[in-house]
Parts: sequence; C-alpha cells; structure tokens
Amino acid sequence: MSFGPPPSPYTQSAVAADQARRRRRIRLLSGAVAVLLAVALGVGGRLLLSSSADDGARADDKATAAQRPDEVRTTVEEIPASPEGQQAIEHYAEHLEKNTDTNPRYAPGSWATDKIFARGVADRVEGYRIKPHYDETAWTLELGGHICATSRHVTADGRTAVVVQPPRSDGSPDRGVCDQVVFFDLNTGRKLWQEKMPAAGFAYVTNTNLTLTEGVVAVAWGHGSVAYDMKSGKRLWNTTTTARCEDKGFAGGRALLAVVGCGAAPDTTFEVQKLDPRTGRTEWTYKVARGVDKVFLPSSDPPVLAVAAGDIEVTDLITLDGRGRHLATVSLNGYDAECGTRYYSKPFFGVVENCDGVVVGRTRAYVMSKENIASGQPSDWIVAFDTTTGRTAGKFEGREFQRVYPLRASGDDLLIYRAGAEPIAPAALVRWNPRTDEETPLLLFALPEDDEGELSDPQRTDVVVEHGSVFFAPRELARDDDAPKSKVLMAIGYTSAGLTH
Repeated sequence: MSFGPPPSPYTQSAVAADQARRRRRIRLLSGAVAVLLAVALGVGGRLLLSSSADDGARADDKATAAQRPDEVRTTVEEIPASPEGQQAIEHYAEHLEKNTDTNPRYAPGSWATDKIFARGVADRVEGYRIKPHYDETAWTLELGGHICATSRHVTADGRTAVVVQPPRSDGSPDRGVCDQVVFFDLNTGRKLWQEKMPAAGFAYVTNTNLTLTEGVVAVAWGHGSVAYDMKSGKRLWNTTTTARCEDKGFAGGRALLAVVGCGAAPDTTFEVQKLDPRTGRTEWTYKVARGVDKVFLPSSDPPVLAVAAGDIEVTDLITLDGRGRHLATVSLNGYDAECGTRYYSKPFFGVVENCDGVVVGRTRAYVMSKENIASGQPSDWIVAFDTTTGRTAGKFEGREFQRVYPLRASGDDLLIYRAGAEPIAPAALVRWNPRTDEETPLLLFALPEDDEGELSDPQRTDVVVEHGSVFFAPRELARDDDAPKSKVLMAIGYTSAGLTH
C-alpha cells in the first residue's frame, strides 16, 4: 500500500496507540438478568409512536420521494410490519494472511440503496444485493488505485464518489498523491466519470476531503480545492495555494460549507464559509475564535461546527443561522462527539464531516454521552439540543450493558443503534421522537458473537441505515491470529422479516 508522502502515515506509532480499543469489551451480565429480560419482552413505557407521528413520517417520506436526482438523499424510515430482523447480507474477506492489526486492509466507505449495499475495499468498490439467503457480489468496480477519500452522502438516485490514488513507481515524485475523482452508480456499479484533480501534488490520504451537495462533487486537500458537475464531470471551479487562507475541507448535503485555515501552524486561525456550489463564491464567513485547534462540520444546513478549543478532543458545538451568525454554543463536557477518532485518530479518508457521536437534524443536534460504568445505571445516553437556543430538548437513555449510538436523522426523529446483551437482549435499531420522548423499535437482531464488539464500536465500524435495513461494515480488515487463513467478516446487514407499510 503506497498511501501518503514519505514517511508513510501508517507507522507503528500511528497504530500502537490505544491498542485496548481493538479488544472486544466484556460486559458482565450478573445482577441484570431481570431488567434485560423485561427489555427482551418489550416491557417498558416508550415503545410505539402515535398515529400522528406516523402520519408526519409518511409526509416526510413523500417529500423525500420528490427529491431531484442530483440532490443529496434524505430518506425517512417507515415502521416495518414486524421488528423481527432477518439477515439480509453477509460477506467475508479472504486472503488476509499478511494483514495484521498493525497492517490492516483498509475498507473505507459504505453506502446503501433499496437494492444494494456497497463498500470500498482497498482499490475497489463492491456491491452486494440486499436479499436474504443471497450471498453473491452483484458487481465490482475496479478503481485502478487505493481509495483516499469517501463521503457518506448519496444522491437521491443512488450515486456517490471516491477519491483514488493511482499506482505509481517507487521513484515517482507523485507517489502517494491522491488526484483522481471517480463518480459512480451504486445500483449498477457503473463508473459515470473520472477526472484528474488540478494542481493536486500535495493531496494525500491524510488531508483529502470529499463531499457531495446538490449537483456538485467537491474536494479539498489544504493546498487546493476543486468542484465538478455531477452530470458531466466538468470542472466548475478550483482554488490553489497562492492565497494565505486555504480550504481544509468541505461539508455537503443540503449546502456547501468550507473549513478555511489561515496562516501557518501552530498559529493557524479558522473560518467557516458558505459557498455557492456552482461557482465557489463565498456567501458568508464565520470567524472561529483564536485558540481553536480543530474544526469539524457535522452539518452544513443547519450550520453546526464541532470545535476543539485548547484540547485534542472536541469541546463545543457552535450553531449558526442561515446567514452565518452565531446562535448558540453547547459545551460538550461529559459528551463524546467522536470527531476525527477513526483509524486511531489519524486523518485518513477525510475527517471534516466525520463526527460519529453527533447527528444533526433540521432543528436538533444529538450528542452521545461518554460511557458510564456505574452499576445499575444506563451505560450512556443521547441528548438533543435545540440548534437555535442551545438548550436541551430531550434525552434518550441507554440501558445497563447496552450502549446507544446516534446514527442519522429520519425526518424530525433520530435513528439509534442500541447494542445487544446476548443472550438476554437483542441489538436494536430504534426510532426516537424527541418531542414526545416516544421510541419505536424498527429492527431487533443478533450480531455475530465473535464480531459484536467491533461491529458495535462507531470508531471502528460504519453503521448504515437505509430503506428498512441496517448494515455493519468494519473499516479495517485484519486476519485472526489464531486462524490466519480464515475469512474475515467485512459486511453484515439485517432487514425486517415482515413487509414494511
């Protein structure tokens, strides 16, 4: 693998930190059988949404169906006829004898449509048909080089993009450069276009960020940025390194925001700009206070910043209005935003939009708490904050031995993954209405026992919900030292055993 300029970012020191996170957590169940048995039987006060809430979800779904093809998809999950889950896909990686924990096969990028679950694996993307008892790869898109950056965004008609590092000889001055953008169809695996990024000699896996917004694919790598038209692949605009301030990364979706860094480290100051996606013109600028070391953008609309002020971890959420004016600051003391924590906190495959402990809806920001190890109490919880006022607007508690993780918004509700505590309680995909504090179990299922720890860790695994199914895809694939020639699980998914309505 030839990622990055010398020295390689994948050094022993990069992967040695916090090795304990690779060990499966052992949760002791003593003293909790009665509580969890009640959970398994569905006993509890918050189970089914009212019919009015369902009507709202259906209205949201109709609005989603009316999206234009080039818009970034926003889907609303319906309540299935039965929450009983059945396995929809299960795929394994082979030939990992040389891939140890310190030298894994990277698998960045996971996406789903109503028909296909797709994921990036090293230098290709594979698509798996979502069909129980069907265990064949529907298509494989060979990229001709390793994936350097991905985006979680998908268009309404099922397209997305990756940035690729073309293979070059060891002596090439461009070895490790990531300068190819590939736009493709998730349902068919067909490459729609591929373009070379201009003046991208300093774009590497450690600094390249990719996003999608309406009709536009945008890439930034600190030393430059570029935007392409989705339909044609035509370059719309690009920036270079001549200016004092540089585009460090983008956030897409309903709008296009840029994190802009000005000046050299350690005295870099940051701005967040809203850009016109078609022209690159700045529509407004928000100046981040001095002393902030990192800026992440978990949402472009509403604009939400996650900032690390004088700390290596994110310390605050900052919400803005539609004109870039400050609305509220939310302290994240006691919370776990999980921004930039993937791959042992290394900036691989794009990090600006990646905050696995934060989900932003239309009027709420949902943040995961730090883990609570106190006996007889929830393992963690998710708190909703009003993006206009910054005040708390609801709390969803996990259960003892069962952590909860925010996944994505579904209309005005939040989709949550609740880890299982087998054999007492299954894992669950839950929809939470923060306005009424009601929850609806959408799917109940059991993850493979040997992989449950890794699959339930958002720092290590992509969890994707789409069209009534939930998928788990580890971002790093490594051999089992006890059985180095055995296959390794790289994707598993569940759907309802009953029909949706």
